[in-house]
Amino acid sequence: MLKSLKIPRKLGLSFLTVCASAAIMMVVFYSNIAMIRTTTDGNNLSQSIHAQALTLETALLRQNSQLRGFLVTADPTYLKSYYEARDEYDTTSADLEKRLSDPAQRDAVLESRKETLAWRTQWGDRLIEEVKAGQRDAAQDAVRAAGKAVLVSAAVLPLRSIREAQSALIEKNSNNQNAAISSAMTALIVGGIALIGVAITMAALLTGVIARPVTRLTTTMASLAAGRNDIDVPDVDRGDELGDMARAVLVFRDAAVAKQAAEAANAKAEAAQKLVVETISTHLSELAGGNLTARITEDFPGDYAAVKTNFNDAVTALRALLASVMETTSTIRTGSSEIAQASEDLARRTESNAASLEETAAAVTQMDGRLRATADAAKRTVGQADATMASVTDGRATADEAVQAMTRVADSAKGIDSVIEGLDKIAFQTRVLAMNAAVEAGRAGEAGRGFAVVADLVSALAMRAEEEAGRARDQLTATQTDIVTAVQAVQRVDGALSDISQGVGAVHQLLGDMATDNQAQASAITEISSALGSMDQATQQNAAMVEETSAAARNLAGEVGTLTEQARQFNIGDGGAGPARRMPSFDGPVRQLPPAAVSALVRTPSGASDDWQSF
Repeated sequence: MLKSLKIPRKLGLSFLTVCASAAIMMVVFYSNIAMIRTTTDGNNLSQSIHAQALTLETALLRQNSQLRGFLVTADPTYLKSYYEARDEYDTTSADLEKRLSDPAQRDAVLESRKETLAWRTQWGDRLIEEVKAGQRDAAQDAVRAAGKAVLVSAAVLPLRSIREAQSALIEKNSNNQNAAISSAMTALIVGGIALIGVAITMAALLTGVIARPVTRLTTTMASLAAGRNDIDVPDVDRGDELGDMARAVLVFRDAAVAKQAAEAANAKAEAAQKLVVETISTHLSELAGGNLTARITEDFPGDYAAVKTNFNDAVTALRALLASVMETTSTIRTGSSEIAQASEDLARRTESNAASLEETAAAVTQMDGRLRATADAAKRTVGQADATMASVTDGRATADEAVQAMTRVADSAKGIDSVIEGLDKIAFQTRVLAMNAAVEAGRAGEAGRGFAVVADLVSALAMRAEEEAGRARDQLTATQTDIVTAVQAVQRVDGALSDISQGVGAVHQLLGDMATDNQAQASAITEISSALGSMDQATQQNAAMVEETSAAARNLAGEVGTLTEQARQFNIGDGGAGPARRMPSFDGPVRQLPPAAVSALVRTPSGASDDWQSF
């Protein structure tokens, strides 16, 4: 069947097979690359939505913790962070609602927003306004009485369902991406091997059905030129251009035999036949060496003009076909290069995603460490609050003892006042007795003068005792007043210590809640860090696989380049030929026909020219 096909059809079918194999491989590879790109875009979207849901959850927890800090300290700095978290939640929630296409996840965002607004109205904004109005104690009492009702769990839980759904999508897209990369690698490797095998098979087949018959025909022509007219002409049964050439050579051989039998030829016919044989032999030798620009330009006489025309037409057809083959291989090489370039671009993007994931994982790890440090600090603060409460309790006990001591001192002062009052009465009675003694001494006259002096001294001593008793009473009164003041001050200190004890208890409870919240946040961020680490590893593996794909595509381009260089061994003119290099066709050099053999070809039948029309 191959022998009956024309050479252009043989070459066309061969290169059509190569092109079809390359096209199938490129279609399969392109479909896998498209799937990789789609899954990568889906992964990026899911990661962005997951990050926004985490931002919303963090903003809610931040509002809750900053509200508690403001309730405890009334520091406006907590309000600034509270309002920043509130604005961040509102902006991110609106953006996330627009980006979500799943109705269930959009409803979860709306549910979280509804619960958040209700929490702000019932707790956050209301308690802040109460603290600003000077009702901090009432706000703290409301928080303590509410218990878990003041938490934001109802608004956080819908967001966690969104994160879980996006994590599942990320895992699914990663599996699809790995499957697509594996399929692309398989298609590239199998297709490349198949394409190389088809090319080698076609090259071997074309060598067997075209190059070797041309070599045999050239050898036969050389033998005819050497005067061997008894040889058999091969491939005369072929239906292609080489069969036409073989039948033409058979005509030459028959003509040579006829020449030997006729013994008569004229010089003009000999010269013409010599010109035809030498020219055709020379051009067939060039054709066997791969030079498809070898056209016959000499004028052939008479019946040989058709030989020149048919030879030139056959060479032109071969040259056009090989030019088309070279263009096709160039197109295949360009497509392979584009595939390799696309694979390298995808590898760079995948590596960039891996670097971003690695940086995100490092940032989350730092956040985890800071939250754990904050939780430890809160625990230590709780311990300090316990120690403070113990000190306040000891202070209150000391204040009670001081009050009791002051009471005893006051009681003792009352007893001293009674003693002073008794001394005052004794002094008064002594003065009255001294006055009576003075009166009696006056009555006694000169004899009672000494007694009168003693009475005067006793009276003066009694008056002085009254004065000292009065000063002692004033001093005691002042001391009693100071004792009463000191007792009241100690009682006020006891009341202040009681208030401090209650405040420290409230701080203790709030710090305990904050420590619990920080522990929960640290656990959640630890899980996120682990998930990001897994995603980072998977993305780096994908990048490595895409780089392998790119290398395989580059190898395919190199193989196609090798096929192109083999095609360029044929010189087709017009810049389409490679370096001039003669293809080995037979063992010895081609010899031209000697003049003695030309006379055998003088009487070539005129009908032989018809056999060259299809060459």
